[in-house]
Amino acid sequence: MQKILGRYDRVDLPEFGLINIHAKIDTGAYTSSLHCHKAEVVGGKLEFILLDEEHPEFTGMKFTTSDYQIRNIKNSFGEVERRFVIVTTLKIFNEEITTEFSLSNRGSLKFPILIGRKILRNRFIIDVKKKNLSFREKQKLHRTLKKQKRG
Repeated sequence: MQKILGRYDRVDLPEFGLINIHAKIDTGAYTSSLHCHKAEVVGGKLEFILLDEEHPEFTGMKFTTSDYQIRNIKNSFGEVERRFVIVTTLKIFNEEITTEFSLSNRGSLKFPILIGRKILRNRFIIDVKKKNLSFREKQKLHRTLKKQKRG
């Protein structure tokens, strides 16, 4: 059964230690995108820093992978950009989804993560009147577990 997602939510990227990061649900975008402060190829490996100093979860931690691609991706203005694309795990509604993210500078945008159709298709139904459904479910589960421990 497909879950319902609103126009935005909070998601986890466990491989990067990022929890409850704001994500915009964008059915107009094919690829998902992740805010990247800096990315460069060093010795055949991609080194990148996620988020930026303005973001509360910014750690400045440098991540390295040899599993990446460089692709032409159309931005929201219809312009083609060359971007690094990585594969990582997205956790939403307590489900872990291995998927691709293009790395781009989303610093001027409200949401550091954009979730596109590639992830959404056949998994979620989008209701633009709603928001933070996965995050609320996670909080409810957390409160229930806390009560069980006390009781």
